[in-house]
Amino acid sequence: MTREPPQDSAFARAAWIVLAYTLAVIVFGAWVRITGSGAGCGQHWPTCHGEVVHRPQSVETLIELTHRVTSGLCLVFVGGLMGWALRRFPAPHPARLGAVLALVFLIVEALLGAGLVRFGLVEDDDSVARAVVMAIHLTNTCVLMGAIAAAAWTGAGGVERRPRLRGARARLGAGLWLLIAGLVGVLAVSMSGAVTALGDTLYPVVEGGTLGQNLSDDHSLTAHFLQRMRVVHPILAVVVGLYLLWLAISLPGASAGPTFRRLGNVVAGLVVAQLCAGVVNIMLSAPGWMQLVHLALATCVWTALVVFALEALSATRSATRSGPG
Repeated sequence: MTREPPQDSAFARAAWIVLAYTLAVIVFGAWVRITGSGAGCGQHWPTCHGEVVHRPQSVETLIELTHRVTSGLCLVFVGGLMGWALRRFPAPHPARLGAVLALVFLIVEALLGAGLVRFGLVEDDDSVARAVVMAIHLTNTCVLMGAIAAAAWTGAGGVERRPRLRGARARLGAGLWLLIAGLVGVLAVSMSGAVTALGDTLYPVVEGGTLGQNLSDDHSLTAHFLQRMRVVHPILAVVVGLYLLWLAISLPGASAGPTFRRLGNVVAGLVVAQLCAGVVNIMLSAPGWMQLVHLALATCVWTALVVFALEALSATRSATRSGPG
């Protein structure tokens, strides 16, 4: 007799699919910025040029409308995932919390996008306000992806996949704070990356110029603040990237189970790929397609780190429970 897969596994698979779709929507949102299509529907939201059903008259409008439709579908998928989690798992199962938080942060994501449109922080706007909102926008994106990943991961394995912060300091010791520092570091890199990407879009680096020439241009007396801040992101990314490599390979206090080791290898591999992509991005003067690759990899690094942290908490908890006594 063949056994049917448990519902937990079905929920987890669906959650990972929603996560992948959300990543695609996020990357397409960056394409909206790169192509200057944020004002494709004017300053109207949720309508387009004041119409509920609008026939696109330009490529920019088509791109913006496509992004809004795909984002709306994402809201439907995440809402369905939350409903499934609430029905499938008893309180206080962490999959329920992850799914609820995912919907909350997706709504915040939509409101931030609406604010950019309504306040005209699109196209050629190079204000401090746009830079700040973009940084907040990408931070919220990271938290959204982390929530979906947490719902998928905790919804697949039953009791042993219920990491709790209570007692985590005793189980991981300094490793808990090292994990928190890693997560905060990635968020900081993401925020600086959002500002840098905006600068690369509005003030493109001159193709063929040497690194010294580009640095000189970015710090001239007439340089915009977005140009002056461009150097911050790569420095911060290298520092945090090297820290994550060490963390993924030798996190103190964590169980050395096979799943934990595999996840550590995934985090390390993605960090190396992201650092290489950053170098290529600088060498090619940040073309639009490379910015999309860079963003996708950055989001994958964050998501993998969240799952790695959850596994670290769960693995140490399992090890503690199976130990003497």
